[in-house]
Amino acid sequence: MIPIPTSISELRALIGSRKLSAVEVTRATLARIAELDPELHAFLEVFQERALQNAADVDAALARGENPGPLAGIPVALKDNMALEWGNTTCGSKMLRGYRSPFTATAAQKLINAGAIVIGKTNLDEFAMGSSTEHSAFGPTRNPWDHARVPGGSSGGSAAAVAARMVPLALGSDTGGSIRQPASLCGIVGVKPTYGRVSRYGLVAFASSLDQIGPFATSIADAALALNILCGFDPHDATSAELSVPDFTADLDKPLEGLTIGVPRLSAQPQGEMALVFDAAVATYVNMGATIKEVSLPLTDYGIAAYYIVAPAEASSNLARFDGVRYGHRAALAKGDDLIAMYCKTRAEGFGPEVQRRIMLGTHVLSSGYYDAYYSTALKVRRLIKAEYDTAFRAGCHALLTPATPGPAFRIGEKTADPLAMYLEDVYTVGVNLAGLPAVTMPAGFIRDERRNLPVGVQLIAPAFEEARMLRIARQFEAATDWHTRAPGFEA
Repeated sequence: MIPIPTSISELRALIGSRKLSAVEVTRATLARIAELDPELHAFLEVFQERALQNAADVDAALARGENPGPLAGIPVALKDNMALEWGNTTCGSKMLRGYRSPFTATAAQKLINAGAIVIGKTNLDEFAMGSSTEHSAFGPTRNPWDHARVPGGSSGGSAAAVAARMVPLALGSDTGGSIRQPASLCGIVGVKPTYGRVSRYGLVAFASSLDQIGPFATSIADAALALNILCGFDPHDATSAELSVPDFTADLDKPLEGLTIGVPRLSAQPQGEMALVFDAAVATYVNMGATIKEVSLPLTDYGIAAYYIVAPAEASSNLARFDGVRYGHRAALAKGDDLIAMYCKTRAEGFGPEVQRRIMLGTHVLSSGYYDAYYSTALKVRRLIKAEYDTAFRAGCHALLTPATPGPAFRIGEKTADPLAMYLEDVYTVGVNLAGLPAVTMPAGFIRDERRNLPVGVQLIAPAFEEARMLRIARQFEAATDWHTRAPGFEA
């Protein structure tokens, strides 16, 4: 394989100066995917011919003295729940096997407009429902650090693709931690922007009040550059925030004076080596001169319970459109089958067990007699969780620091028989989505498990629309450590 840089800034400089062509970078990327992905299964589809043609177009524009954009020639991957006018958009489900979208998601189009080369679509838990990428109808993705372990989920394919250095940038979606949790388990950076910061137009809906698109990268600087392109108002998305977008890279390396980091008291405190990693991250900020302030967020303990009422309720509503009538899978019918039989057979065949579980749970909590007891109560808890975060920030905290995951990547098949154990993988992340806040996960160390070093991350949470300050705080940690420079050796 041709050795190519894994930093977007390095690639931009080399391509822009024409020391390296976009076609060369694309060919090297495709070669790396061809070598590594048969084992990792991060990609569901690779657009080889189209990617090479788009790269040739970038080179031609540069030869004419034109500027194709801030991501000219940079290979990117998209989670396969984001619409593209070419290829398939499957959401990792039999329900949408072979489905071809008539339009492109706004976030994807922004990358394309910036000159990025879309290499392919990545694997995910079906309809983004899961924490391990084992719930894909097309098989699990494997963690590049240990192929017997999960990469996290639901955006596990995108996380694995970046961690394995197959692409320097990938997009995921985060409904309850689906960017931040796999970023932690794969040892990379993952950003969940404020709800409304990035357009959801063209993102296949899971839970509309929680979903948000964000980037995976190997550094805070690369993630900040991606956010410059992704963020902004979109009239196609009714929840898109009509706010100006700062340059997230402008003051990235400028230390924040008088930094105060809040460390929440949680009942689900990290244990064992995970506690040591987290304590070391806190100590790193102390050594940089930050003030550490203990804050109380007692209602975050109810985050998982509230999330697994709100999210399935919205999923039940959103996925009602997949009925075999308009598009997607339709079951073969027997003589005498009526419309209801078609609905039942289609949805039983098209949806996997985890999606069916969440649809049934969501339908139950919205049903007559249970709405007030469950759904209405969960919305009240959600509002109180948001208020607790606001109180912590008003008390002077610039950001909150928490673990990103309870531990390192677990083995494939270890938690699939126990849905509750799987749901608890998101214990540190769901509150951010319920409150609509921005958060970033960054590499923070390694845990020794079965003679392997497995990466884990920590999470910074900021007030709404304070991504610029959040990324500056994260960059301070990154500059003081070298965890983000570590890469897996791809051994089996």
